[in-house]
Amino acid sequence: PHLLTEETEDGILIATLNRPDKLNAISREMMDLLTDAVIHFRDTDALKVMLIRSTGRYFSSGADLRGGNQKRISPTGHTAKGIRENHRLNLNNMQQLWDEIEHIEKPFVVAHHAMCVGGGLELSLSCDFRLAAKSAAYAFPEGLFGVLPASNGVSRLTRLCGPHWARWLIMANKPAPADMAFTMGLVHQVFPDETFEDEVMDFCRHLAKQNAEQMGAAKVAIELCAEVGPEMGRHVERMANSALMLNPDYLAGIERYLKGVGSSGKK
Repeated sequence: PHLLTEETEDGILIATLNRPDKLNAISREMMDLLTDAVIHFRDTDALKVMLIRSTGRYFSSGADLRGGNQKRISPTGHTAKGIRENHRLNLNNMQQLWDEIEHIEKPFVVAHHAMCVGGGLELSLSCDFRLAAKSAAYAFPEGLFGVLPASNGVSRLTRLCGPHWARWLIMANKPAPADMAFTMGLVHQVFPDETFEDEVMDFCRHLAKQNAEQMGAAKVAIELCAEVGPEMGRHVERMANSALMLNPDYLAGIERYLKGVGSSGKK
């Protein structure tokens, strides 16, 4: 299969892109399996974190343009309108799945051990946390063909890294090695190649221990606050906390904390 999945005892769903001989090019089969995995993760309470990773010389070389398995939905694909519709509906439903990953109120982690380009980078931009090995690198090769990365590549990259670095990857068509990607704000942390897998799993286990209600509310609140001004952002914070502070986990935790403060005599 083009995607392998496994579940750990501590609530981590691991999805591994499994086409190393094709540089993990994203096929229709891979997209179907990844969609199934994302839905399973979304609907299974025991699963707390989803990790997306791969093996081989590339994390992913992007969409499989040679596989001949792209569905053409619009019959007018040779008009501007038809091309726009095909971008929205085709590419094996990339846009729809990337949006779903962004909207699910659980954390997604993507781990790049090597080169990540095109559709693989667009997938990664929709995840909550991007971790890189020292040997990872990033690029949008679409410029070589005179087009843009249009499955949310321009929009999400610009939102995350700003127009300054979006110009570097998209207009200049220049790659970014891992350390540069960290400077750009594209990845959260860069680890040595030798310890990368262990560091990634440690981070996922850390996330899995966090409060699920707080995690979901934070994901929604952060997205909203990125879109509105500071005054509206403070309303978002208040709305989120008005629900979280009624959560039995919060009430029990505060009670334990206050009892501990009282018994220790500290404020």
